Amino acid sequence: MIAAILILTLLGLALGGLLGVASRYLKVEGNPLAEEIDAMLPGSQCGQCGFPGCTPAAEAIASGQAPVTVCPPGGRALAEALASKLGISVDLTMVEDKPPMVAFIHESLCIGCCKCLKRCPTDAIIGANNMIHAVFEDACTGCEACWEVCPTECIDMRAPTPSLQNWYWPLPAA
Repeated sequence: MIAAILILTLLGLALGGLLGVASRYLKVEGNPLAEEIDAMLPGSQCGQCGFPGCTPAAEAIASGQAPVTVCPPGGRALAEALASKLGISVDLTMVEDKPPMVAFIHESLCIGCCKCLKRCPTDAIIGANNMIHAVFEDACTGCEACWEVCPTECIDMRAPTPSLQNWYWPLPAA
């Protein structure tokens, strides 16, 4: 019994060390600009930009295949930051600058069809088939993917409920 434990422990340590050495010597270097752009993107993996996630979108922006205005949740501020990072000028007249929004489901209208549940990229919608759904606000990114597919139009996009995590001190009136 003890011999088996020792053998498995030594085998685990040896294979772990081998993986550590292999990861150091066989590391594939990525584009550092794409990694910096990926850190600037929201990271919600919502797919509104037409890419499957933020990392492919960052790679496309870094290589020049996508414009800096490709991320709708980032808005005007992200487009300006990306343009200054890349050192290019950009026309921001078509970029919509929306305040943060989260989905809200009216329980009296929800039929439990699960279409919204399947489309949510962050699993922010809680519920089951033929049951009333609800939105977990902290996980919602406001991508409006659920709002587009709801057959009963029971989903509204609203400003998030103020909490300690998202409350800010309002600016004084001029």
